[in-house]
Amino acid sequence: MTIQIVYFASLREAIGRDKDLLQVDTPLSASQAWVKATGQKELPDKVLIAINHEYADASALVKPGDELAFFPPVTGG
Repeated sequence: MTIQIVYFASLREAIGRDKDLLQVDTPLSASQAWVKATGQKELPDKVLIAINHEYADASALVKPGDELAFFPPVTGG
């Protein structure tokens, strides 16, 4: 099964794409999914995470079929 991973704003620009499909058989943490999908060593500081449109932290488990989103902190104005 797959996890759909979506990147927003400056993360999308830094990675060079707006989404990935990650093939998994078992749940993994959001930070583990980041590493597998991007090839980076770790999740950048202060990145916001949402699993199925609900805020989550880096240790939250992502299951096959879930949508995982990463986006930079939002500032208001």
